[in-house]
Amino acid sequence: MHTFEKTLEWFANNIFNEVAILIAIIVLIGLALQKKRGDEIMSGAIRAAVGVYAMFIGIAVFVGGLSAFQAITASAFGKTPPSSLPKYSLDKFMADKGAVIAMVITVAFLMHIAIVRLFRLKFVYLTGHLMFWMSVVVTASLSAGWAGMGKWTMILVGAAIVATYWTVQPIVLQKKMERVIGSDDWGYGHTSASAAYLGAAIGKRIGDPERQDTEKLHMPRWLSFFKDVNVATAVVIMAIMLIAMAFADPKVYDAQAATYSATMNPWVWAVVSALRFAGGIAVLLFGVRMFLAEIVPAFKGISDKVIPGARPALDCPTVFPYSPTAVMIGFLSSTAVFLVMMALFPALGWFGGFVLVPPMIMLFFPGGAAGVFGNKHGGWPGAVAGGAVNGLFLAFGQAITWNLLVHNGPQMATLADPDWYIVNWAILFVRHPLGFADGYQGFVTVFGWIFTAVVIYGLYSLYKRLTGPKAIVLPSAPADARELTKV
Repeated sequence: MHTFEKTLEWFANNIFNEVAILIAIIVLIGLALQKKRGDEIMSGAIRAAVGVYAMFIGIAVFVGGLSAFQAITASAFGKTPPSSLPKYSLDKFMADKGAVIAMVITVAFLMHIAIVRLFRLKFVYLTGHLMFWMSVVVTASLSAGWAGMGKWTMILVGAAIVATYWTVQPIVLQKKMERVIGSDDWGYGHTSASAAYLGAAIGKRIGDPERQDTEKLHMPRWLSFFKDVNVATAVVIMAIMLIAMAFADPKVYDAQAATYSATMNPWVWAVVSALRFAGGIAVLLFGVRMFLAEIVPAFKGISDKVIPGARPALDCPTVFPYSPTAVMIGFLSSTAVFLVMMALFPALGWFGGFVLVPPMIMLFFPGGAAGVFGNKHGGWPGAVAGGAVNGLFLAFGQAITWNLLVHNGPQMATLADPDWYIVNWAILFVRHPLGFADGYQGFVTVFGWIFTAVVIYGLYSLYKRLTGPKAIVLPSAPADARELTKV
């Protein structure tokens, strides 16, 4: 048993938690199943891994800017982030439950593959780092609800929940994803699916995706430079950073600037950070195009020989190239709504005046993706709505979930994507389906019954669709993913 556990931990730490290796292995297997030459197999796997690393290099460049902006914004609002007792911190929780989490992710992936293969479902979830984090969220939620649950019971129950999420989430978003990328070459595998779905649904009702497309906006000549997404990104981030610094404690932005250069003036550093942010986005988009050009055609081998008809479900930046302006609109809308909530919660005493932490990474990625989905279904009004939905998710999710996980790594609530909150609430609803007495548990109870009704309605709609008359669908030829790499 000890050897088995160690094997599962090894796979979790070295394969699932290292996205580039996971993608490279998938490409290698896919090309081998297509009986490609040895040199083609190796070069395809390496190009896919390099593309993933290029994406993460780009992310690393601008995530530093987002982290600095987070600290400066908190200072500008004069807020001190919440803290937990050391014995309940996220670090302590990860140390205590690390082995369980590693085994949950590995067992869950085996379950997921078996489910997809057995029921001939559509998508294989391949967003490695979020496979890890969803396993952490589920383990924390089970620990919060059932503190006395045995180790292997928690592993098997947690793995079943995680595998179900990985299987269902891309399917729920499938039709809307096809509208975004223009094909079914891959699915959306990201824990911001709820914000993306709502952004698309709301956008469809408030805007026109053709007439109000963010990529076709007409601007005055003096603002024409905003049509270049790299320039627009640099200018917008620069303005936000400088405005935030004007209201922040100089000690805070001095400390942030010193991490880049001990001799550079902080205001010059702000300009440099904005330019680096734009450069990071450009590298990210290049990396996305590079690894998509390998994973999509390579996965055909797996789709043909191992899991018939399956497609990979991939990270949210894979939709960014389809509406890069909408990414910025979604991010700005998400941030604006969150900052409004950040001011309102203490002012109105909501949730005991809980102090929100601006999670800039989560405001950017899920907010940007929700903006893309909103734009493709409702133009720029949809992009604004998608970002706003994400901002609301993150604000209310933080305040509610911090208290639900107060003894199980509550900092997780400030690092979360929208789906993290939904999964946490759904699990704790099962534990306390009638827990109206406690304020936070009362919210989960109301959410749980609404969520249950939605799931039942969704299953009924799926049943009617499967048993009803079949529509005749004319085939269409999706664009080759390799075209994405052409400049």
